[in-house]
Amino acid sequence: MMLFKLSLKNIKRSIKDYAIYFFTLVLGVAIFYVFNAIDSQTVMLDITSSTYEIIKLMTNILSGVSVFVSFILGFLIIYASRFLIKRRNKEFGIYLTLGMGKRKISSILLLETLFIGLISLFIGLGLGIILSQLMSMLVANMFDADMTRFTFIFSSSACFKTLFYFGIIYIFVMIFNTYNISRCKLIDLLQASKKSEQIKLKNPLLCTIIFLISCCILGYAYYLVTGGIYKLTNFNFIFIPIALGCISTFFLFWSLSGLILRIVMSIKSFYYKGLNSFILREFSSRINTTVFSITIICLMLFVTICVLSSSLSLKHSVMASIDELAPADIMLSSKIDPSNKETVAEILSNLDFDTNKYFKESVNINFYRTPNLTLEDTLKSNIESIKKDYPFLIYSSEENIIKLSEYNKIATLYGNDTYKLNADEYLIIADFESLVKTRNSALKNNPILTIFNHDLKPKYSECQPGFVELSSNHINSGLIIVPDQIVDESYLKENFLIGNYLANNKEERKKIEEKITSLTKHPDFSKYQIDGTSKLSIIEASTGLGALVTFIGIYLGIIFLISSAAILALKELSESSDNKNRFKILRSLGTDEKIINKALFNEIAIFFITPLLLAIIHAIFGIKFCTFILESFGTNGLLPSIIMTTIFLIIIYGGYFLITYFSSKNIIKERI
Repeated sequence: MMLFKLSLKNIKRSIKDYAIYFFTLVLGVAIFYVFNAIDSQTVMLDITSSTYEIIKLMTNILSGVSVFVSFILGFLIIYASRFLIKRRNKEFGIYLTLGMGKRKISSILLLETLFIGLISLFIGLGLGIILSQLMSMLVANMFDADMTRFTFIFSSSACFKTLFYFGIIYIFVMIFNTYNISRCKLIDLLQASKKSEQIKLKNPLLCTIIFLISCCILGYAYYLVTGGIYKLTNFNFIFIPIALGCISTFFLFWSLSGLILRIVMSIKSFYYKGLNSFILREFSSRINTTVFSITIICLMLFVTICVLSSSLSLKHSVMASIDELAPADIMLSSKIDPSNKETVAEILSNLDFDTNKYFKESVNINFYRTPNLTLEDTLKSNIESIKKDYPFLIYSSEENIIKLSEYNKIATLYGNDTYKLNADEYLIIADFESLVKTRNSALKNNPILTIFNHDLKPKYSECQPGFVELSSNHINSGLIIVPDQIVDESYLKENFLIGNYLANNKEERKKIEEKITSLTKHPDFSKYQIDGTSKLSIIEASTGLGALVTFIGIYLGIIFLISSAAILALKELSESSDNKNRFKILRSLGTDEKIINKALFNEIAIFFITPLLLAIIHAIFGIKFCTFILESFGTNGLLPSIIMTTIFLIIIYGGYFLITYFSSKNIIKERI
């Protein structure tokens, strides 16, 4: 009973010490619950079976991600516990002096951890339950679901999972605390506040050289993920700029920790102004002893910014492109070969499907391919330099050829530009950015192509916009449009039927698609090779992909952000605890309390901003690399996603900064 009362008193007395710990626990519990409750939240939504399968897949993946997240939060909570034990070394030393055994001290810590854990779990779950209702609205918005059946839902499975994972984490925390107390010696506990880390001065010349080398290496890493991305011979080579970036970041902080103070000391008017000398010496001391930690935090912030910005923009970009890139209701295709010469329209007729009954308009087009016209043939005027810059391309692939009249029909259906050609001309349409650049570099030389034994010159010196196949992103790597009269029908390889349904709304479109899908049950269906895609299926698939990437990105991004900010905050609080004596000396010298508080604020601000600043610079190039990887999806939502990422940073990172400042202010006012 005595230990119980003592634990409660300790929590009340040390509430300011527990602020960061408690804030981190509540956020962690709330976020963990929210992302594990998505499955329960979507039960009430009016969605199709295929959309439900996508959501089910997403929740299964999020469950797997939650295991990884629990490891991160577990490490973070143990790290925070280490700080709290360090803060109370003197207190524990007094307990031992008064005759209390280490087992009882461990029991006190166990009870305190249990109380804080239960309180944070209760508040975190409450916050998570409220936020999960907002999450269900976000899911409904993403999947265009009907919210008429929306009701307040509590997810028992998410609650159990949260209690289970955090219960395991707390067991490890208790074991960790007990182990730490068992290893403590009385003399170390009583004199812990007098110990300080030894700071070794670094050679300024060596620091300067390493700083310059690190900047050059970092610049080269930036180049590899932007302008030099096409020179990476395979995807595994992406680990080269990642490794270079990590190493150069560490040595940048290492060299700066030995240069900052010397550089600023040379600017005497700034260095001796107010408490700048005190602030800069404190900062130099801290970054000197936390180079590795600052590097990890910087890299975590970099990953957070890139993941959040890219994932948030993907869904918006994909959905914004669908109306443009899927302007028809359905596209059906069939391969043409000696064993199968029937067009899509003929196959549908054989399967008892009347296109006139279900389609209000449709276009029949053909793709032709010949071994005498490959990608290498179309790029031959500049092939050597292109192969050097774009080693990934399959240069032996046969080009798709289409008649001018057929392309103009599909362009008219889509609402795109139509073209005219002379008898000796050709043109290339493409919208996949990387291939457009590649083809344009060759078209500038006006290459003559031999197509079906006719020599044709390019009508334009660059690719023209356009496409044939329905998609959610820009996938047209190039179509060769030629005059109708030169085409050799013996090279027909693929037939397409693209059209719009005879329907007035989404429900009627769904019914027609169900009719088309039911053709697979026709006894003669196995005789044919027919594929298809529709606008509705593209929307569902794109929505699923966008939601999956967005939710995983937000989940990991926020957890990484919390981890980075919490580690920084705990480092700063630990330093404030160790440096109370220095602030006491400032007061003894007559320094005004407002000036001391301002100095503390500036000191913590610099400590928080330093890794964030380099992370933002990294992220500028990281986001460029992400947009290259995702360029076929478009980058229409990049600015809004960057704004959202900034909001996350301000709320979470800024929140930790303010809590750290106010907690540190209370710490330095304590009597020693």
